[in-house]
Amino acid sequence: MIALGPFPMNAAAVAAAAIFAWLAARYLLRKTDAPSRRAGAAILLDAVFVGLFAARAVYVLRWWPDYAASPLSIVAIGDGGFDRLGGPVAALAWALWRTRRHPIRRRPIVAGMLAGVAVWGALQAALTLALREAPPLPALTLSDIRGRPMPLERHLGKPIVMNLWASWCPPCRREMPVLAQAQTDYPDVQFLMINQGEAAHTVAAFVQSQGLTFDHLLLDPDSQTMRAAQTRALPTTLYFDPTGRLVDAHLGELSAAGLRDVIHRKLRQPSPFPASSPRKE
Repeated sequence: MIALGPFPMNAAAVAAAAIFAWLAARYLLRKTDAPSRRAGAAILLDAVFVGLFAARAVYVLRWWPDYAASPLSIVAIGDGGFDRLGGPVAALAWALWRTRRHPIRRRPIVAGMLAGVAVWGALQAALTLALREAPPLPALTLSDIRGRPMPLERHLGKPIVMNLWASWCPPCRREMPVLAQAQTDYPDVQFLMINQGEAAHTVAAFVQSQGLTFDHLLLDPDSQTMRAAQTRALPTTLYFDPTGRLVDAHLGELSAAGLRDVIHRKLRQPSPFPASSPRKE
C-alpha cells in the first residue's frame, strides 16, 4: 500500500517536508548568535504551522460543500487534503513578514523552506515511481451478491474505484454513504465494493439495512483482494485508470472531499502512465 501508517503518502510527504525545512533552517542558523537562533527557530516553527494550516484551509474551502455537510471531516487530515500551492505561499509570506527587520535571519529561514519544498518534490517523484511499479488491477474472479462469477477484468475500460470493506468495520460503515453518493455523481467511474470475508446474506442484510444501493457489490470470502493489494487493514480504497494501472490508494476512512479530489485529479484526467491495452479475459 502507498501509505505510511494511517496516513496516505501525500499527507506524509507534506509533514516530512515541513520537518526537514525546520531542521535545515536550524542548522543554517547555528553560526548566528543565540538570540538569533532562538528567534529564527521560533519564526520557522510558526511558518511551518501557518503553512500547514493554510494548506488545509485552502483545500477545505475548495471542497467546502462536502466539508460543510460533514464538519467533523475538516479535522480528519488523514484524507490527505492539503493544497499544494496555498501552504508554501502562506508559510513563505509569514516568514518574510516576520524577518522584515532582520535580514540575517531571513536568509537561512528561506533557504530551509526551499529545502523543505525540494524534499516534498523528491517524495512526490518517489511516489510516482512507486505507483509505476504497483500491482495492476488483480486478475481475480469474485462473485456478486447472487453468487454469479464476476472477473474484475470485466470492468477495465473505465476508471475504477475499488473499495475493500466489511460490515463489522466502523470506518467502513461511515464511509459507505460517501461512496454511494459518488457512484451517483460520477456515472463514468465504476465503483467496485468488495466485501472481505463475509457471507452473502450478511452483506445483503447490511446493505439493505443502510438503504444503500451499489451497482457492483462483490463478495470475496477468502480476502484474496486484500492479499493482492498488499494491505492488512480496512477500509482500503484503490484507484485504477481504465487500463488497470493503480494511480492512487487510500488506507482508512474516506472523506467526501478526499474522494472527489482524487477522482478529479487522477481518474478524470489523462493517466500519468503510458497507455496500454486492457488485458483480455
